[in-house]
Amino acid sequence: MTRETASAATPSSSRATPAGAGGGRRGEVLAVLRDSRDALSILDIAAHLQLHPNTVRFHLEALVEAGQAERVDSPRTGPGRPPQMFRAHRGMDPAGPRNYRLLADILTAQLASDPDPLDRAEEAGRSWGRTLTRDMDAEAPTAEQAVSDLVRVLDEVGFDPEPDIDSGRTRIRLRHCPFLDLAETRASVVCPIHLGLMQGVLEGRAAPLAVERLEAF
Repeated sequence: MTRETASAATPSSSRATPAGAGGGRRGEVLAVLRDSRDALSILDIAAHLQLHPNTVRFHLEALVEAGQAERVDSPRTGPGRPPQMFRAHRGMDPAGPRNYRLLADILTAQLASDPDPLDRAEEAGRSWGRTLTRDMDAEAPTAEQAVSDLVRVLDEVGFDPEPDIDSGRTRIRLRHCPFLDLAETRASVVCPIHLGLMQGVLEGRAAPLAVERLEAF
């Protein structure tokens, strides 16, 4: 049996519970790790928070698995196995808040300010669409297969497509827009991206048909 001993490092006073740590005791454990310049043992943290070592160990394992903490090799200073040492993950907190909407707003605003926003937006969509066909069958599809491929891509992206074939012409109804909040304020560039996406998928498949237009909502 091995016995864990406290290391010389001592954590400073704890601060507010970090975002993304799950709150409660786990957040307190992570806060102690972040406040310490040195790696800490389970007993270090347990003594600081006045918790049972098994409780600390449980939360440390969860933090390591979540990528918020990491184990550190501890030098052997005597008989027996050295104590496990831990420190906060060095880098951005993978569980921290994200704001992709802000990034989307910035990019669409920049695109809308271009001298020719419609063409730029359509080309961005076409490039995206061609990329989505890279793992598809290299053999050129029939018109029916191409429509099926396009519907599948639109469904995966989140458009909830519904194909409607009438008198030899194919119409695909899009019952949902995964970028609706952006489209409501930046329709001049978001809708052309959607059109370019469909064109790019068919171009990437070398399909014997093309998308004529997109009727915006």
